Amino acid sequence: MKQNEQTGIFYTAFSYFLWGILPIYWKWLNHVSADEILANRIFWSFWFMLLFLFFTKRWKAFTSYIKTSLTKKKQMLALLIASLLISANWFIYIWAVNTDQMVEASLGYYINPLVSVLLGVFILKESLSKAQIVSFILAAAGVLILTLSYGEFPWIAMGLAFSFGLYGLAKKLIKVDSAIGLTLETMTIAPISLIYMGYMYSEGTLSLFSVSWDTDLLLMGAGAATAIPLLFFSKGAQQIPLYMVGFLQYIAPTITLILGVMVYGETFSTTHLISFICIWMALAIFTASRIQFARKRRREAKLSA
Repeated sequence: MKQNEQTGIFYTAFSYFLWGILPIYWKWLNHVSADEILANRIFWSFWFMLLFLFFTKRWKAFTSYIKTSLTKKKQMLALLIASLLISANWFIYIWAVNTDQMVEASLGYYINPLVSVLLGVFILKESLSKAQIVSFILAAAGVLILTLSYGEFPWIAMGLAFSFGLYGLAKKLIKVDSAIGLTLETMTIAPISLIYMGYMYSEGTLSLFSVSWDTDLLLMGAGAATAIPLLFFSKGAQQIPLYMVGFLQYIAPTITLILGVMVYGETFSTTHLISFICIWMALAIFTASRIQFARKRRREAKLSA
């Protein structure tokens, strides 16, 4: 394996590891409401990313992109939609973690790759392979088992999967470096976050600067906690094949699932196990088909070279 590919695997795997343990951070803030955590996460992420762009000498690229995108209505609309979708995704995840529903949250990120393909079929008119059809049937069976067993649709899992899947679609229209992209997305929503925190302050419900110094540090540090995994991911993903990125992405929900059950004592019943086995089988078939397809494309490229 080439040195740059090994480095890429390390950075990408480490980014998913950080995303996997991120619930620990939100648990430290479970005395703060999910909406205030979200507002702080967006606001401080924006300022952290501005500093990052300045010190990595990407400020000029950032400002020039803003100037050019202001004249493109489709890109501006896509940016707004992407910002709203990632904010919704973050809120659902924080709320799920702090209400002891990490198992269902992990389910959402297991389902997400399949949802992304499904959105590609319906919106981008992409075709499905036989392996992908089998994957969808198995995943649907897993979701149906949970729904019938508990008499309630797993809206947290599906909300996370679809919000992130739709976010990915919106990002296809915003062709920009991931660091600049996150800065733009948080910049779009940061004014709303600031207004909301001002409203909470006027109501006397704002935790920032009114509870304890460690709460303040955690809320302000939410920006770094959000941005750092993304920066590792953007550095690593550029150096490895896409199918390998797809394989490594299961690190995060697996860690979250283990944390939920083993550390925070969430219930993992027989029904959960059967449902997750269906979804794990679906993902195994899906991932194997993606790897096989990628290898076939590589062989064809070598023959045509």
